[in-house]
Amino acid sequence: MAEKVECNDPKCPFHGRLSVRGRTLQGIVVSDRMMKTVTVEIERLKSIPKYERYERRTSKIHAHNPPCINAKVGDRVEIGECRRLSKTKSFVVIRKLGGEG
Repeated sequence: MAEKVECNDPKCPFHGRLSVRGRTLQGIVVSDRMMKTVTVEIERLKSIPKYERYERRTSKIHAHNPPCINAKVGDRVEIGECRRLSKTKSFVVIRKLGGEG
């Protein structure tokens, strides 16, 4: 059984005062080595009209990882846009959708 983690993070969308607005995206966590931050890889399809085909494109986005969610590498997560939290972070992990962890 999972143990309860007390979350008193002011940048948590559920236990703090951070409001989530704007885009919500789904992706896979590829790095969790930064403190309270994860790198999420977003994959999308781009149409190439000349060849009537699609190509796969990826982007990496840094997102805040609250202690109550604690996403690990390999987890599929949903991230939401919020106010700028640091120089590179303007997204926060909203929930885990599954994956290895």
